[in-house]
Amino acid sequence: MKAENKHSKIITAATKVFAKKGFFTARISDIAKEAKVADGTIYLYFNNKYDILLSVFEEGVGKILGKTQKLLAANDDPVEMLRIYVIEHLTAMRKNKNLAEVIQIELRQTNKVIKQYRDKKFSEYTGIITTIIQFGQEKGVFRSDIHPDLSKRILFGALDEVSRVWNVTLETHYTVEEVADQVLTIFLRGIMVANN
Repeated sequence: MKAENKHSKIITAATKVFAKKGFFTARISDIAKEAKVADGTIYLYFNNKYDILLSVFEEGVGKILGKTQKLLAANDDPVEMLRIYVIEHLTAMRKNKNLAEVIQIELRQTNKVIKQYRDKKFSEYTGIITTIIQFGQEKGVFRSDIHPDLSKRILFGALDEVSRVWNVTLETHYTVEEVADQVLTIFLRGIMVANN
């Protein structure tokens, strides 16, 4: 098996194990067993469990980030851009429930090093919302008295909570589109200029 395939296999296995057992309870041997590799193989690719967790996070968010940026580049309507972001995020979280679990729960509970890393990486991902809101303000679509950074946290917080409900309590009777419409309707009513 090629090195990149083993690396990817370990990341997939670790995501599943962390989501199921929790980061602190999970052992390297659990990840190795899930990946169907020897325990020592893990250390050829990663220094420790924290290193694996960072890689899970970086690769998972990196894929969502890349796809979202590509879709946004082809659009210049700030409302539609927010819709794209929301749908892409919700789709990714629903599609990979293990990754969603790791992002939502594990990265809130780990040590300061991970939290600092998460903030740095997440700021790039959530920063897209800030940029869209600023763009909408420049175009006169969104209210000028709205703080883009605070609005970003409000919108992402709503998305995070919806994803948590889907993945933790298994309330899956809403489609991605239905949830996106609800979140956006509530959010946009607060930030749109009155005549739009």
